[in-house]
Amino acid sequence: MSLVLMLTAAGAPSKWVSREQAAFYYAKNLVAWDLGDAGVSVLLGGTNAKSGKRSSLVIKPIISVSGKSLIMADYRPLPVTRELVFRRDRGVCAYCAEHFHERDLTVDHIQPESRGGRYTWMNLVASCKRCNHDKGARTPEEARKPLAYVPYVPNRHEAMILSNRKIIHDQMLFLLEGVPKHSRLLS
Repeated sequence: MSLVLMLTAAGAPSKWVSREQAAFYYAKNLVAWDLGDAGVSVLLGGTNAKSGKRSSLVIKPIISVSGKSLIMADYRPLPVTRELVFRRDRGVCAYCAEHFHERDLTVDHIQPESRGGRYTWMNLVASCKRCNHDKGARTPEEARKPLAYVPYVPNRHEAMILSNRKIIHDQMLFLLEGVPKHSRLLS
């Protein structure tokens, strides 16, 4: 089952929600607008005793939800997770530039954690276990392991693509509009 892409009323990606969560927003009249034809879901409810008709709710694949908690959604910092770092870096080790399955990767601090390196997008890269072990608690320069690519902070559109493996066509077209032309997701 695919998820529904939830946006702020201004159209900024906010999060992925289930069809049931989207139905809640529809039922509370919080959906400002919706988009998409592919992947439309219809949730069926009970039967009206007087009319005999069954209630239904059409859930579009992209919904824009109004509300105070969503106004600042596009300004919040993106959370960093191991999985998102692996996907951002496309499963490529930052040191040997070879491609690996996620189970064979680790997240490496460019500036070692033991030396004040923080858990941030710009200080984390995917690394194979061998390269991470060889680098140890040193910087890439000290370990003579130069970076094969430079880390970057994905924008909200990229983060939404990275965080969901089952994106339907209409959602992907919408999200790709906000992806920078230089993004690794486009190569």
